Amino acid sequence: MLTISLVALGTLGFTLFSPATAQQCAATLQTALSVAHTLQDHYYNSGNGMYNGGSLWTDANTLEDLHNLMLATGTDDFSTVADNSFIGRSALNANTNWAALLGGSNDDAGWIVLSLWKMADYKRNRGIANADSFMNAAATIYDIIEGQMDNQCGGGVWWSTAHTYKNAITNELFILLSAQGFRRGLGQRYLDNANKVWNWLKNTGMRNAQGLYNDGLVLETCANNGQTTWTYNQGVIASGLAELAAANNDKSLLDQAEITLDATIAHLTDNNILRESCDDAQSGGAVCNADQGIWTKHLQYYLDAANDPARTSKYRDFLGSQESAVFHFGTNANNDVGSVWYAPSQGGSVFTPKTSASGLAAHVAAAKYGPC
Repeated sequence: MLTISLVALGTLGFTLFSPATAQQCAATLQTALSVAHTLQDHYYNSGNGMYNGGSLWTDANTLEDLHNLMLATGTDDFSTVADNSFIGRSALNANTNWAALLGGSNDDAGWIVLSLWKMADYKRNRGIANADSFMNAAATIYDIIEGQMDNQCGGGVWWSTAHTYKNAITNELFILLSAQGFRRGLGQRYLDNANKVWNWLKNTGMRNAQGLYNDGLVLETCANNGQTTWTYNQGVIASGLAELAAANNDKSLLDQAEITLDATIAHLTDNNILRESCDDAQSGGAVCNADQGIWTKHLQYYLDAANDPARTSKYRDFLGSQESAVFHFGTNANNDVGSVWYAPSQGGSVFTPKTSASGLAAHVAAAKYGPC
């Protein structure tokens, strides 16, 4: 039986500055904890601190999910993972060359900062002494991303140091990092960067007529390239705008966020369940991303920062539906979560550490803001 400590109540999506508290669903957290154990048992390689079948940015999200879970439950089942992980080891090594490790990927860099912050939050919550190493590493990486802003296409951050593409997710992550960094007390330049990049992004045309963000810009014309409206593009902008709304005391930014959240529900679902454009429950279907869980996680973060009961109520049932679909349709007999949530798999769902972590994120978000 899962016991949730009083300290843990309200700490799902814990940030040191967040005023949000909510009663959490113990049953849903128990399911999440079970999925997390399966994820670690099946995929985590303690020798190199990586997930077999993962990648740098998906490992960052998975580590964030584990620590988001432990902050929710008050348990310490994965307390050694931060320091054992490849990302954690790199943070604890003062000689790590982060620019070389990142390989020029500015969006990977953003995901890693979020992961380092979540691991540091867990450490501080538990009184573990080396949280500062994680915060310092995050600050170093943030500075690398900040250095990738210029005026090509009017502003924004490059997707990579090759300077061949400006896209939605890299800039959405930078808005989130910058606004949250300011609220963490890291300085005025963080807020200045958040406002600067949001004012650029909202005028790029990357948000289409449906209210969804396409992948990026055509560099030659600086116009929306019409490419895939990935679900994570729609979630990260919401959490970023909620942080910026809190930093600026400007609730109109929440309305901007909900244009895209609501468009996701209207256009990127099948029977009210999130579905990536390449998801296919049938055998032989396309192998797709596993970003639905990132969307649910960032909806959780959006509601954390918005701290508004009316907005929380608005998305309650939808989060519950996603969690139910993950449990009933996405999870196999081995307790792994696959890529397809919208229907029972007929051979088309793929099972990887990325898909399992995506399902974990949906459970954790629903435990805080879904029905119980």
